[in-house]
Amino acid sequence: MIKKTVLTLVKTVLPLLLGIYLIWVFFSGMDPRAKELFYKALAEANYFWIFLSLLLGFIAYLSRAWRWGFVLEPLGYKTPFWHRYHAILIGYIVNLTIPRAGEASRSAMLYRSDGVPFSSSFGTIIAERAVDLVMLGLVALMTALMGWGDFMTIKQQIQDQFGDAVLNKQGGFPWKYVIYGLIILAGVGFAYLFIFKETFRSKFQNFAKGVLQGVFSIFTCGKPFSYSFHTLLIWTSYILMFALPFYSLEQTSSVPIAGILLGFIAGSLGIMFTNGGIGTYPLLVGLVVTFYLQKDYPEDAKAVGNALGVLIWATQTILMILLGLISLWLLPKNYSKENEDAH
Repeated sequence: MIKKTVLTLVKTVLPLLLGIYLIWVFFSGMDPRAKELFYKALAEANYFWIFLSLLLGFIAYLSRAWRWGFVLEPLGYKTPFWHRYHAILIGYIVNLTIPRAGEASRSAMLYRSDGVPFSSSFGTIIAERAVDLVMLGLVALMTALMGWGDFMTIKQQIQDQFGDAVLNKQGGFPWKYVIYGLIILAGVGFAYLFIFKETFRSKFQNFAKGVLQGVFSIFTCGKPFSYSFHTLLIWTSYILMFALPFYSLEQTSSVPIAGILLGFIAGSLGIMFTNGGIGTYPLLVGLVVTFYLQKDYPEDAKAVGNALGVLIWATQTILMILLGLISLWLLPKNYSKENEDAH
């Protein structure tokens, strides 16, 4: 119990502390004039474009919930659309507290409302994440082809600003060896339990079987065109959701499509490092936008770029939290252990 609590705290607190540190870096890097321009940009932004961006975000949530039903049906589970939607949104707000824990919470919520086995729904989510990774890779490839020179320059700037300071710091604590050691220790522990503990082996095999059934349900859903349509709708909504706020500020309205897509990729990477992208998302997006503004607005580029990064991240995060809290309240607890035993 203590070990589990410590691991949960580490997974929660360390990314959060990193995010807070990056927020400090974010603001400390601006002089008083830049901060004044930053707040001015936020105050004078055309929030009509922000509203349209939020609307597209909501459409993406709905489409993701609809698509999820296609891969649950082959497993024998016909769940209400709104139950799937609520489970997804609850998973999103959990990700804001514990990175990557939202997927497990999403499966747990669907079990709570409809009795879908955790392993089965979790397998469908793994398949979904694989599809998302492919789509992100395609966007990254398209972005690189459209602006390879800018892509490499910005990549080098990110590496210079973050990589050398954090990952390649000479004489620092050898974190990578600690991580390797923990991975090896976990592997040895798993092997011992699997070989010598029959109960653990049986439970793991049943869990793995359920996960694999969920993963391969994407190939047996019977509606591949509908699944593909919703995948395209989700990712088109994501890109437009990110792009529309650029038109809310006069300075950023002329950023080229390649620049917008580079910002999208940078923001997507930022979400992976901290809870919900706190600190990293606006910082990385701001860096990309600054790169494209520095020619026409050399004195204002950083302040305006940072303002846009915060504007996109903050509004989408607030929407996610509000919708997630509503879902947490509305998702019914229809299913219980007694229901399962009765079946």
